[in-house]
Order: sequence, then structure tokens, then C-alpha cells
Amino acid sequence: MRVARGELWAGRALLLVLMTITILPFISIFTTALHPSGTVPNGLDWPVNPQWGNFVQAFKVADMPTLLLSSTYIVLAVVPISLIISTMAGFAIGLLRVPGASALLFLFVFGLTLPFPGIIIPIYILERGMHIYNTRLAIVLPLIALYMPFAVFWMRAHFVNMPTEISDAARVDGASTWDLFWRIHVPLARAPITSLGILMSVWTWNQFLLPLVVVEDPSQRTMAGALGAFQGHYATDIPLLCAGTLLLLVPTLVVFILFQRQIIAALLQGAVKG
Repeated sequence: MRVARGELWAGRALLLVLMTITILPFISIFTTALHPSGTVPNGLDWPVNPQWGNFVQAFKVADMPTLLLSSTYIVLAVVPISLIISTMAGFAIGLLRVPGASALLFLFVFGLTLPFPGIIIPIYILERGMHIYNTRLAIVLPLIALYMPFAVFWMRAHFVNMPTEISDAARVDGASTWDLFWRIHVPLARAPITSLGILMSVWTWNQFLLPLVVVEDPSQRTMAGALGAFQGHYATDIPLLCAGTLLLLVPTLVVFILFQRQIIAALLQGAVKG
């Protein structure tokens, strides 16, 4: 019993240390955002006269309403299409076991190993040739493709563990492959689909490098592109940059708070199925 109690306290201590390491950078960003604009604060110093107006100024300087609409448009274009394709592919590879499923799965897993910075230049050259450079389409199409390896692997992990008796019973009742997919297995996959949609929404919302490379017009980038508004040729306004970073994090935090049950349910479902 003493060993179990010691392990419990050791686990709590480790979690406390990890939580502290995670929270300290956010506290530092918050205190820095309250310093006067143009200054260079030190660490966790609390300002004598907190400048709460920095958040309002950052919101205006970065033209965040425009970027908010642009990010929303990009998310609505990327996430539904990615979910449809990945769910169908995961169903075909994991449950139907179509010919060549193992080779397809290998290709998707191989896609997870490709470093994004290493393929950004080919994407740039390709979009120049397709004449979609400097448009939101130049962001949407690569993101859909880049999400596929992880998304298909995620959905395949769900479908491959579904009992075959469900499909066999539906086949006996005369269900077609489309009925089997749309009416039976998609409702059963609601938790992993929801969690995958939340993850891709957050990733799309926080995209910075791709919009910066393939789109010159700042008004057509994602919210993360707002951070570039605080960087000049010779200096960076650090307090405003930190204030803008916190404003950028607010939608992400809200999404996780609202959908934390769905995310936890999907992760636990995958853990139980092994």
C-alpha cells in the first residue's frame, strides 16, 4: 500500500512540474503584453503601469477582423473536404480491405515522415505553374493534401477495430457498400470524426509558414499571419506581438474547452481498442 501511495505522489509531483513548465511561457507572454509598446521587458517582470490597451491596439494594428474572416473561410474550405476524403479512405483501407490496402497504408504512413519545411518550395513552384499563387486556394489545396496522411491513419485505426459482425449483419439485410458506410459506420465513427475535425480546424487556424510563402496579400492569410504586422524591417514591437499572440490563442482555447469531451472520448476509444 505504501508503494502505491508513493507512486501516486510521484505521479502528482511529475504532473505538477510538467504543468509549471507548460504554464510559465504563457505567464511570461501575458506579463510582457502589459508593458508599454516599444519596450523590451525582462522575463516575468510585472509592469508598474499595466497597458491593457495593448490588446485593443494589437487587434487594430493586425487588422484581425479581416484575418478572422479569412481564417474562417479557409477552415470551412479545408476541414469538411479533408474529413470526407479521410473517412472514406479510412473506411476502404481499414474495413473493406480493398486490394492494395497495405501499400496504400504504407504510402500514407510514409507521408507522415515528410518534413513540411522540406516540401514548401516545391509547393510554391507548383502553385506558380498552376497560376493559383497569392489566392486562398493556394492555402486550401496543400493543407488538404498535407492532412491526409494523419487523417487517413486516424480514421483507419477506428474502422480496422470495428467488429465484422456489424457489417455482416447489414449485408444480410441487403445493405449496399454505400449504406454500410453512410448509415451504419459513419454514425458509429462520430467521436473520432469530431476529434479529427477539431484538430484540423486548430491546425488550419494556426497555419503560419504556408500562408506566408504562397500568399502575398496579408488579408488572405490565416490569423497567425497577423503576427507579421508587428515585425518591422529593423525592430519588433514585443509587447504588441505578445498581445497579438494571446488574441490568436483565444479561439483555439475556446474550441478545446467547448469540445474537450469529444476529444477525450475519441482518445479513450482508441486506447480501449488498442
